[in-house]
Amino acid sequence: MSKRQPQTQVFFGVLLLIFGALALVDNLDIFSTRQFFQFWPMVFILVGMLKISRSQNTSGRLIGAGFVALGALLTLQHLGIVYFRMRDWWPVFIIAAGLMIIFKDKMNSSTSYSNPTTGSGNQQAESNISAIMSGAKMQNSTPDFRGGELTAVMGGIELDLRNAGLQNEATLNVFAMWGGIELKIPHDWTVISQGVPILGGFEDKTVPPMVRDKKLYLQGYAIMGGVEVKN
Repeated sequence: MSKRQPQTQVFFGVLLLIFGALALVDNLDIFSTRQFFQFWPMVFILVGMLKISRSQNTSGRLIGAGFVALGALLTLQHLGIVYFRMRDWWPVFIIAAGLMIIFKDKMNSSTSYSNPTTGSGNQQAESNISAIMSGAKMQNSTPDFRGGELTAVMGGIELDLRNAGLQNEATLNVFAMWGGIELKIPHDWTVISQGVPILGGFEDKTVPPMVRDKKLYLQGYAIMGGVEVKN
């Protein structure tokens, strides 16, 4: 997995170079590249594919599929193949948000966190949490934390792992787009960030322990969003 992140960074770096070069030659009137920019909604398709490729649960794949569908629909509209007005269809987003709220518990059925009301945890080993246009504040006190997947889109997630245990190492996949993720970890954990920020950021505020035998690997993306870790 450590080899995969540098390859992803190189891919996004090359992608930015291509967009920058196209914009530069267009501004210098060398040749017009405006027709290429009608494909900008394909960015949503790329984001969705990235999310699907890194997701290990149903909710993550559904979120990725939603981005792919949105990007495909907008691209077809720019090409003149289909036509719709966003002001006519904006209630669909409200309906989708309502469905997300109704089925939130089912989507997070495999989530390993303690009940925020009672404080009693189910002691599962993984934390899989999705927050879409909402917020989630959870705890996990399992003695054998094994990672999980956190997805925040136009929302926020706060996961408290200070009472959790780590046998050796764990990998936590994060995806923050127009949102934020905050992690609180024990003092004896070492954070190894392999995430890719895209107009966003990964911030490690932890104090490294003297003995680094418990490692938490952070992988994923922060797209116009942020991921913060502190102990």
